[in-house]
Parts: sequence; structure tokens; C-alpha cells
Amino acid sequence: MSAIERRELGRTGVELPVLGFGAATLGGEYGPNDKAEGERAVQAAIDAGVSYFDVAPYYGRTLAEERLGEALAGRRDEVFLSSKCARFGLERFDFSGPRVESSVDESLQRLRTDRLDLLIVHDVEFGDERQVVEETIPAALALKETGKVRFVGISGLPVRFLRKVAEQVEIDAILSYAHYTLLNTELDSVLGEFCQQQGIGLINASPLSLGLLTEPGPQDWHRAPEEVKAVRPQILELCRARGKDIAQVALRFALDCPRVQSTLVGMKSVAELEANLEVLRQESDAELLAEIQALVAPVHNLSWQEGRPENNPPA
Repeated sequence: MSAIERRELGRTGVELPVLGFGAATLGGEYGPNDKAEGERAVQAAIDAGVSYFDVAPYYGRTLAEERLGEALAGRRDEVFLSSKCARFGLERFDFSGPRVESSVDESLQRLRTDRLDLLIVHDVEFGDERQVVEETIPAALALKETGKVRFVGISGLPVRFLRKVAEQVEIDAILSYAHYTLLNTELDSVLGEFCQQQGIGLINASPLSLGLLTEPGPQDWHRAPEEVKAVRPQILELCRARGKDIAQVALRFALDCPRVQSTLVGMKSVAELEANLEVLRQESDAELLAEIQALVAPVHNLSWQEGRPENNPPA
């Protein structure tokens, strides 16, 4: 296939592939996975030019980092690697400065590397805003001086809070999930122009809205409002009638957002990688998208809350 399109991540000077490898799947976050097949998927992704890998201590409670570290053995210098700090369990967070440093050291050991290309403060909406701005992020930025970290970013669900934090500190990238999909485009409308003006990289995760925009559908724990979930069968039926796979339609739509540099997709097998690579060869069906957008209009940009109530400002 032709070379994968690459876009410059903000002002970093680094170009990322538009399709990135979300490694949470290697830790079993979306169901059981085969360790050997996951390693084959990592190797095949690098060979295909999917050279951006994102992981976190939280994914599989360190298992994803361990497995990714093994899979990258001998090929670390061929990839752009991001991991996270501050979130360690479903309800376990630590935004203190010392824990940022120790967390990075632990991640480096599990990933079998001496540096992270991007350190992301994970799910900042669960932290106290003042601590995140005055302690957590400065501690992360200080690691740039040590060489352990090249760039620093933040992640979370509420895009308005992410912007509020980014207005107070100098960071290199913002990652949000389920906010540039067929159902919700606030990643671009709230953060797109801001990030472009500030030279901040913008990364989209979960373009399939945590499984909502797939044939199997979401897990029981999915927190989307019921009225959003109710639109899914209509989109599914419409895609099937056109001979299209809902996940491929959704991914192609996300990849077409020009102000997003990379879109992360969870992949646990070579087959899933190949299906995503196939989307890169496709073009969006404008007529189908218009029909989907008409169906979605009543619930467009409806989301759910994560973290502290005060960190979920209204539109």
C-alpha cells in the first residue's frame, strides 16, 4: 500500500501517522487477547508505517506496558511511544509531583526503554485543578530536562476542561477520547482552532466511541446517555443497507479531521490492523455521512461526565 499520511504534532517537529496503535488492548481492556498475536500485530503495524504507540500503566494494570515493551524489543527506535501517569486503577489516582517521577521510572522499566516520546497526564478531570496545573504538569515538564521525556501532554474526556488546563500551562499535546466520532465532534469544535493557534498537538482516541460504533456494540459498562445509544441501531441499519461496515465508516470519518494529527485505535490482532489499514485506502461516502448526520442531529455532542463535577463545565 502507499505510505501512510503523516501530520506534524503541534510545534514538536515530529510527524505522526494519521493512524496510531492504541495498546490498551494488549492489557485485555476490551476483552481477552492472545499475547503472541498481540506481538505480531505490533510488529506488523511498524512494518506498515503505523509507528505511533500509546499505552498507560492503567491499561491492564501495567500488563499493557509490559507486553508492549516485549513486543517493541529491538525496534524501539522505529516508533513514537507515549505513556501516561497519575491514573493507576479504576478509582486510584495520584497527581503528586513525586509520583509523576516514580511512575515514569516504572513505565520505562516495563517498556524496556530509556525515554518516553510523550508523557501524558492521564484523565486530568479526576484531579484537583490547582494541583494538576501547579504540581503535576510542572513535575512532568521537569522530566524533559532529564531526557526521560521528550514532550508532555494531558488527556481526559471533558474537552472544555482540557482547554482550561492548557490555557494555564505550556504543554505539547492534548488527547481526548470519544470526542471526534460520528456522534460527537467537540474535539475539533472546542479544541481544534485553539490547538492550532497555540501549536499544541491534537490526538483523537476511540473514534468508534468505545465500541458503540461497531457491529458487536458497546460493553455493558458504556456510559453514553441512553438516547445516544438508541441512535446506534439506526446508523447500523443504514450502513448495512449500503454494504458498509459501521466501524470502517466511523474510522474513515475520524481520519478525515484535518486538525487532528493522529487517531488512536485499539488493535489486538493482525486482522484488526489490516482492517484499519484498509480504511486508509477508502474514501468517505458523502451521501451516507449526510444521512448519518441527520439521524445523529438530535443527540449530536451529547456525552457523559467523568471525574470531578467542577471539572465538567457546561457548553
